[in-house]
Amino acid sequence: MKEDILGYRIDTLSVDRCADDVFSVVCGRTVSQRNCAWLACLNPHSYAVAVNDAAFVAALRDAEWLVPDGAGVVMASRLLGGGITERVTGSAIFRALLERMNAAGGLSVFFLGASEETLALIRVRMAKEFPRVRVAGTYSPPFKEAYTHAENDAMVDAINVANPDVLWVGLTAPKQEKWLHDHRARLQVRFAGAVGAVFDFFAGKVVRSHVVFQRLGLEWLPRLVREPRRLWRRTFVSAPVFVWHVVRSKLGRGRAGY
Repeated sequence: MKEDILGYRIDTLSVDRCADDVFSVVCGRTVSQRNCAWLACLNPHSYAVAVNDAAFVAALRDAEWLVPDGAGVVMASRLLGGGITERVTGSAIFRALLERMNAAGGLSVFFLGASEETLALIRVRMAKEFPRVRVAGTYSPPFKEAYTHAENDAMVDAINVANPDVLWVGLTAPKQEKWLHDHRARLQVRFAGAVGAVFDFFAGKVVRSHVVFQRLGLEWLPRLVREPRRLWRRTFVSAPVFVWHVVRSKLGRGRAGY
């Protein structure tokens, strides 16, 4: 089920229900209407970035699953009379789906994004934690704002040659969502997840906030203290924009620009 929040159809499913739905597509028990069903995450920061980025809006609206990856989205649902009761993070879906794939055996994944060093660490951890899931391949694209046609073709070709069941994309938002939106029709894979920082979390290069902060909806706080230069905008610009738009929606004034 989905509900509308500020013009986006956001899934109301729990982590387990969402992972079950995705797993059904991966196993071929549920057939997607289009090639490469995919998942994106919405949080206050991605919402605020999309306000002035029509291509990002189109990408987020294109995803089969748009999950509430942020305490602010849960708060907005409650304020607007919706039914979302918990955060569904990219990290949670990543782990829940891999657990199901590992239990089933015989399935494979491909990792697109991050550095070669990070991808090597991911391979090591995959072998330890999910030994029955085969890493069909990895690809570290150039670190740049936009890719050439040749670079995009190389990424698509690498994925299709590897023929994975699942594609994880960690190019950071909004680049990863736009990339999947633009190339999904060419990808010979049943499911793709745009999961951003999950690559660094899983590789152990970035430590997630303690579970207590996660449960309180304050996962952002320790990260802000550790990386203020990189994350200040999310807290002091994006979050207020999101809250203001939610209040406007509650008052019946609709979605607007800054």
